Amino acid sequence: MGEGVHCERAGAILTVTLDRPKANAIDAATSRALGAAFMDFRDDPALRVAIVTGAGERFFSAGWDLNSAEEESVTVDNGPGGFAGLTELFDLQKPVIAAVNGMAAGGGFELILSCDLIVAAEHAEFFLPEVNIGIAADAGGAIRLPRRIPHHVAMEMLLFSRRMTAAEALRWGLVNRVVPRKELMQEALALAEELASKAPLAVAANKEIATSTLDLSIRDAFALQKSGKLAHYQRMLRSDDALEGARAFNEKRPPVWRGE
Repeated sequence: MGEGVHCERAGAILTVTLDRPKANAIDAATSRALGAAFMDFRDDPALRVAIVTGAGERFFSAGWDLNSAEEESVTVDNGPGGFAGLTELFDLQKPVIAAVNGMAAGGGFELILSCDLIVAAEHAEFFLPEVNIGIAADAGGAIRLPRRIPHHVAMEMLLFSRRMTAAEALRWGLVNRVVPRKELMQEALALAEELASKAPLAVAANKEIATSTLDLSIRDAFALQKSGKLAHYQRMLRSDDALEGARAFNEKRPPVWRGE
C-alpha cells in the first residue's frame, strides 16, 4: 500500500499493519493509505474480517505525526475514511479487530476505538494527550470513548490525558482480551478465523443494526429495523444464507455460507 501500510491476505482475513518507525505515527498520506486498505476490504466480497496492528512491540501508534504538523493543519484532508482511514468510514459493515501491540496514543487510540473488537498485549497502554498540545480528540476520541466506558472515567482520560493500562481497560470492558505480547497475533487471528466462519450477511446485518440504532430508544430502533432502510439487514433477509442455517441443521451438516 505504501506510506508505511502493509496488507496481507490469508483466505477471508486481511491484516493491515502500520509500519512507520519509530512510533507508527500517522500523517495525511498514511491516513489515505489506511483508508484505501479499509475501502478495498469493504468492497472485496472474498474478505470477511480485518485485523489492524502496528509493527514492533513498543507502539501501536503514537497518533498524529507531529513532524508533519507545520505542513498539515488539523483540517487537512485525510481521505474519505477520516483520520487513520477508519474513524469516519461509517459504511463499513464488516468486522475489524484491533491487535494492540504497544502504546496507543491520541489518534492511535482513536483508530482502535473505531474497531469492533480489541485484543491488547499485556504491556499496551492507552491515552489521549491532545489537551497537552492544544487540540481536541476530534478523530472520535471525545465522541466514542464516553460511550464505551463510564463517563467520568472517559472524561478523566480526555481532560487530564491519564494513561490507562491494558489490565484496567479490560476491567472497564474497553478491550475484549489481554494476552502476553507473544500471543497477540495468535489471539487476534483466532478471533478473525472464528468470525470468518460465521454467516457474512448476518454479521454485516448485526453490525449495521448495532451501529445504526446506538442512540435510539428501543422502540425507535425497532422502527428503523423494520423500515427497510438498513440495506445490509434487508439483503440478509432476502438471502439464501438466511435459510441455510435451518437447512443445514435439519440435514445434520455444517452450513455453507455463500454470502448471497
